[in-house]
Amino acid sequence: MIKNITAGIFGILILIAFSIIIIVDETEQVVILQFGKPIRTITDPGLNYKFPAPFQTSDTIEKRLLESDVPPEEILSRDKKSLIIDNYVRWKITDPLLFLKTVKAIPTAKTRLDDIVYSELRQELGTHDMVEIITENRELIMDKVTTASNEETSKFGIEIIDVRIRRVDLPRENEASIYARMEAERKRQANKFRSEGEEEAQKIRAATDRDKTVILAEAYKTAQKIRGEGEAKALDIYATSFSKDPAFYEFQKTLETYEQIIDKKTTLVLPADSKLFKNLAQ
Repeated sequence: MIKNITAGIFGILILIAFSIIIIVDETEQVVILQFGKPIRTITDPGLNYKFPAPFQTSDTIEKRLLESDVPPEEILSRDKKSLIIDNYVRWKITDPLLFLKTVKAIPTAKTRLDDIVYSELRQELGTHDMVEIITENRELIMDKVTTASNEETSKFGIEIIDVRIRRVDLPRENEASIYARMEAERKRQANKFRSEGEEEAQKIRAATDRDKTVILAEAYKTAQKIRGEGEAKALDIYATSFSKDPAFYEFQKTLETYEQIIDKKTTLVLPADSKLFKNLAQ
């Protein structure tokens, strides 16, 4: 009988030990509730304790990064274009006590997150044109949505790490017209760039032709100067040579004259006393 009592007491002690010892995993944080009211938070992993129920109970809260898919919603851009936005939110619980006091559970928190993010997304996208949302400023837009949403979710002990658009779709009824308008805009920009490129090419060609003309003119001027200097030196040499032998000079000039007036078909008749005949006969 004593053994049975001892075993019973030992069992009770084990049950009490299990009811006061808390093992906190590194992916969790635990909130201690006293008569249902949150009183303290345990964030460090390992063994911890509390008073046994019903005095104190514990509630485990996720410590890891959470992701919530927000249902696709239709939003109107600044240029009055309807867009179907499919986005997601990455978030975590930073204040478990506040979280339990306000939203109490993750499903409720996700509902609040969806409402807050959609409201901020609709407000921010309404200040941008469709092209900006689809192509140009999406990252900047989502950073603004993240910051604005955080101001609201902090009231629930939640920090939004990131809000991102997964995809943007157009309503089926106006897809064709919007795509056609976007294609026309792209063609307009392409034609503009092509025109600007052609204009720049014309400027380059004109500058090249101008430089070419200047270079050729300078080259011709230099060539004429060199030729003139060469001819002047040649004349000087001829004058010096001919002044030493006037008879040779006269003969040379006679040859040059005949060379200018006589070709291969010309028959030349010379008198016997001609100086040229005498020189050729020698």
